[in-house]
Amino acid sequence: MGQEWLLSAPALGLLGLIVGSFLNVVIHRLPVMMARQWWAEVAVQLQDEASHQEVFGRPPPGEATKAGRSLETALQALPRLNLAVPRSRCPACGHVLGWSENVPLLGWLRLRGRCAACGTRIPMRYPAVEALTALLFAAIGWRFGPQPAALMWCGVAAVLLTLSAIDWDTTLLPDDLTQPLLWAGLVAAAAGWSGLSPATALIGAVTGYLSLWSVYWLFKLATGKEGMGYGDFKLLAALGAWLGWQAVLPIVLIASVAGALVGLGLKVSGQLRDGRYVPFGPFLAGGGLLLLLAGTDRALALMGW
Repeated sequence: MGQEWLLSAPALGLLGLIVGSFLNVVIHRLPVMMARQWWAEVAVQLQDEASHQEVFGRPPPGEATKAGRSLETALQALPRLNLAVPRSRCPACGHVLGWSENVPLLGWLRLRGRCAACGTRIPMRYPAVEALTALLFAAIGWRFGPQPAALMWCGVAAVLLTLSAIDWDTTLLPDDLTQPLLWAGLVAAAAGWSGLSPATALIGAVTGYLSLWSVYWLFKLATGKEGMGYGDFKLLAALGAWLGWQAVLPIVLIASVAGALVGLGLKVSGQLRDGRYVPFGPFLAGGGLLLLLAGTDRALALMGW
């Protein structure tokens, strides 16, 4: 009875609130951590005289080496940043949040959506991510019942939600999330946890990757432009590993229709971002979550396949 309650839909919903609070940290900090790493690589490259000689056939100008050292010094002077440090704080005034302000959803409601120190509005994004994570976890608990596999699928949903938010904000789908998600799907199939055979999961991963990879190159050869990024290939490969090759086409169709409708809505409302594009990752993830909750067989039946 204890295990059944802990893995019930209401209990998983409460867990989702807590996890959603952490996902907000990942969504905000991971892109910044990635950018710092890229700049660190630039600093190293600028100081790599042997590489410059090999590529350009001449020693690097002194200004390049000097810029690399200056950049390295500036990076080392930055405060430490990872998913645990520093503590959550207001970006406007630096006020460190107390435990009561960090209570998922309730803290935001108690503060009426404003910083307790300076009154700056706290974006609606934070409670929305917490609430959506709770709803997804509860829905997974209802879908799979009180069994340990529900926790596994909650983890998949949490990663997909995080990837969606990061891609929407930055048009990046970090390898730090897509690749572990892909490998975890293959391992789960091999261990008999996901309900797929290892062959089905492997074919799903390959089908997911190659389908978008092919579209990418056909579009680029025809127009000379890039229609999507490699992160989309990896995300669909991960979804194929978790849901099987049969789910790949329905996910792409759902994502394409939803993305087109949202893009049209943003265009009509004048909110389409610079470059006139809409990230594809959130819609791929949304299609995957829809099939996860509905079941691939049921979704295929509704589509008449």
